[in-house]
Amino acid sequence: MKVKDVLSSLGFFDHFTEKRTCKKCGTEENYAILRANNMICPHCNTYMRMTAEERIGLVVDADTFKETDAGLESGNPIDFPDYAIKLKRAKKATSQNEAVMCGTAKIGGNKCAVFAMDSTFMMGSMGSIVGEKITRLFEKAITENLPVIGFTTSGGARMQEGIFSLMQMAKISGAVKRHSDAGNLYITVLTDPTTGGVTASFAMQGDILISEPKALIGFAGQRVIEQTTGEKLPKGFQRAEFMLEHGFIDMIEERGRLKYTLTTLLNIHCKKKKNTDERSRMKNAE
Repeated sequence: MKVKDVLSSLGFFDHFTEKRTCKKCGTEENYAILRANNMICPHCNTYMRMTAEERIGLVVDADTFKETDAGLESGNPIDFPDYAIKLKRAKKATSQNEAVMCGTAKIGGNKCAVFAMDSTFMMGSMGSIVGEKITRLFEKAITENLPVIGFTTSGGARMQEGIFSLMQMAKISGAVKRHSDAGNLYITVLTDPTTGGVTASFAMQGDILISEPKALIGFAGQRVIEQTTGEKLPKGFQRAEFMLEHGFIDMIEERGRLKYTLTTLLNIHCKKKKNTDERSRMKNAE
């Protein structure tokens, strides 16, 4: 058996033959080229949506990510029709158990806790396990005194879990507050789209809110708001640039510079926290 045949059987060439289509310009491009270009269309510069694995790979130092709670899986708490079938399809399509990936890693040499939501898994919807995984990550970050970097993308609370999905908003928010009270940093990177109950809770609770260019950020959809208020909304409403102009987010950053920006922020925080801890120890020693 030839070496090429062995590598092919192991899926080595998959990324070189797999193609993705840009939804804006319609151009089909090789996945390996897109991945090398940070999943940005080289023809029209449109930001294509990324999986949780791709997002984590974009910013963390090589071989430092250690996933936590990967085995947690959703049940069907309210016996919603066909929910189990949809979960099974999502798992098969994404090779993930849920719509968020959590773990610890280093970014620019700084150890931190990281979570990345995945819009390819039931539109990144927030169910009980998504809430549990993110809450556990914040609790781990409190115990280990770590900053948290979170990538959000979601259609909101998962309707198939009813009130149980809505309860995750309060549960995660409580963990975020305890993490903040412990003097730790939480940075949110808002990606397209971040909407619904995720926006109404932990997505907007970061100490620093960063967004990708042109990301959709909001609670209700634009059409619903227009129908409710009877008014025509301004151009670019709910896009990152509109949000920045009106003070809802702190900055917009390009994917190619995101790791540098996160590293800079983490360096400042870790140095400040180290100095604060040293002063506290000296004061206690007196």
